[in-house]
Amino acid sequence: MSKVKKGKEKAGGFLKEFKEFALKGNMIDMAVGIIIGGAFSGLVTSLIDNIITPLINSLGSVDADKAGLVVKINGQTLDFGALIGDILNFIIMAFVVFLIVKGINNLSKVGKKKEVKKEDPTTKKCPYCFSEIDIKATKCPCCTSDIPVEKIKKNK
Repeated sequence: MSKVKKGKEKAGGFLKEFKEFALKGNMIDMAVGIIIGGAFSGLVTSLIDNIITPLINSLGSVDADKAGLVVKINGQTLDFGALIGDILNFIIMAFVVFLIVKGINNLSKVGKKKEVKKEDPTTKKCPYCFSEIDIKATKCPCCTSDIPVEKIKKNK
């Protein structure tokens, strides 16, 4: 087989493997999540910039620049107001992601049945008086009857 054919087969296998990877359900779900997350980030940023920051500024009837949230040093501007807005943005985004993950986890639990592990019995019934006795007992403490060995095996 020539080197060209081997190279084409390797490239074809690589592309096939990439296609399988890229079209897996999890990869597509992740891509949709990233796109929706970016759009949601824009909404939260707008909420911070257009609602929360003006509300904070209006509480004291002071502009953020005059309140000392912006500092200028040698012509450079340090905007602490923007930093506070970004921190609020992060907190809101993290809280929403937490709520979404919590909701998805609760939904995934709805369809699953709880598995109940059966424990080995520790007691059995006496075949003569029907009282509860220890599983290893060979004589009933209530009626003092001898419990035959074959009955012990059947009650396990």
